[in-house]
Amino acid sequence: MTASNMKDTLGVLLAGGAGERLYPLTRDRAKPAVTFGGNYRIIDITLSNCVNSDLRRVYILTQYKALSLNRQIREGWNIVAREMGEFIEILPPMKRVSDNWYMGTADAVYQNIYSIGSEQPKHVLILSGDHIYKMDYAKMLQQHIDSGAEVSVATIEVPAAEAARQFGVIETDRDWRIVGFEEKPAAPKTSPYKTSHCNASMGVYIFNTQLLIPTLMADSEDPKSAHDFGKDIIPRIISKHRVFAYNFVDENSKESLYWRDVGTIDAYYDANMDLVSVSPVFNLYDKAWPLRTWQQQYPPAKFVFADADRMGIALDSIVAHGSILSGGRVQNSLLGYDVRVNSYCEITASLIYNHVNIGRHSRICRAIIDRHVSLPEHTEIGYDLEADKRRFHVTPSGIVVVVRQESLIEEPESP
Repeated sequence: MTASNMKDTLGVLLAGGAGERLYPLTRDRAKPAVTFGGNYRIIDITLSNCVNSDLRRVYILTQYKALSLNRQIREGWNIVAREMGEFIEILPPMKRVSDNWYMGTADAVYQNIYSIGSEQPKHVLILSGDHIYKMDYAKMLQQHIDSGAEVSVATIEVPAAEAARQFGVIETDRDWRIVGFEEKPAAPKTSPYKTSHCNASMGVYIFNTQLLIPTLMADSEDPKSAHDFGKDIIPRIISKHRVFAYNFVDENSKESLYWRDVGTIDAYYDANMDLVSVSPVFNLYDKAWPLRTWQQQYPPAKFVFADADRMGIALDSIVAHGSILSGGRVQNSLLGYDVRVNSYCEITASLIYNHVNIGRHSRICRAIIDRHVSLPEHTEIGYDLEADKRRFHVTPSGIVVVVRQESLIEEPESP
C-alpha cells in the first residue's frame, strides 16, 4: 500500500444518527458519543482505525445532540498535521444543497458534496461512527485499486440464520464482484465460498469520486429513493459499474471475526461485558493496533479498606483513573473516571459511567448507570425488576438503565 493512495483518499464518517434504540443513553448525546470500555467513546474505535490505517483526512458528519461528540473530537483528535493537509474535522448540517436535515446515509454525504469536492480526492471512504471493530482501510483500498473497482463494499461472513432480517446481504460471483444486494432478506443468499454463511454489508464503502458525485446528485432528484447507500445506491449501480466486495480482514487477531453493531442496549451491554472477561474477544490492550481517545487528567484509581466485611476491591473488572473504591466490592464491571463506590456496596455485571457516586450499602446488578448520577445509601438496582421499571428504563432482557434527572443542559461541561 503506497502512502499516496491514502493521501488521495478522503474519509467521511457518518455520526449523525439519533440512536433511538440506545435510548435513554442517547437522550442527551449522539450515539457515537456513548461511552465504551470505560475510557472510550464509540466513535473513538472508528477514528482509531482511520489513524492506524494512515487515513489522515476525515470529515465527521454530525446532526443530533452533538455537543459532547464535538467536544470529544476537539479535545481528543487534534493530533494530525494540518500544515501537511491533514485534518479530522466536524461538519454540522449546513443545508447548502437542501432545506432538509439528513434524510439518509447517502443524503448526508450528498449535502456535503461541496466540502468533499473541495478536497479533490480520488477516492471517498464512507464509514459509520457506531460500530466496534478493527480494520485496516488501507488493505481495502489496495484491493479496490487492484481490482479496478469503481465501488467497494466491506462485507463480513455471517451465518445465514443470523443474517436473516438483520443485515443487508450481498451476493457475489467467484471474483467477489457484487451481482446482487438485498436489504434484510428473510432467506439470505449464501456465499459461493462458504455455503452456510452469507456476506453481510458492514456499512463501509469506497467510491471513486468521479462516480460518487454524479450518483449522489441523481439520487437526490429521485422522489422514490430513501437516500440510503444500502437500500438505494448500491442496488442501483451494481449492474452498470464495477462494484466489488471486500471480505473483512480483522486486525483484532482473534480466531473469530469481531464486528459489532452496538445499536441496542442489550448489544451494547454485551459488547462491554466481553471486555472484562479473562480473554476478551475484543482486545483493548493490543499495542499493534492502539485505540486512542481523550482522557481527562485524574489521579490513579484507589482501593481502600481491607476489612473482611468492608474491602475496597475490584475483580474481573476495568476501573478508570480517578475512581475510588472505598470499602466497596466490584465484580465483572466497568467503571469510568471519577467513580466513588462507598463502603459495603456490591456492584456486579454493571457499567458505571464517569462522575458517579454510589452511596453506602447499595447493591447494583446488571445495570448501566449514566454519568453524574448520585445514588443514595441503600439503593438496590437489578434485584427487583418490577420495582425498577417504575423508576428506570429496563430492557426486555433485564438490563436496568439509570440516567440523571433531565435538565436543559445537553451535557455537563466536565467531560
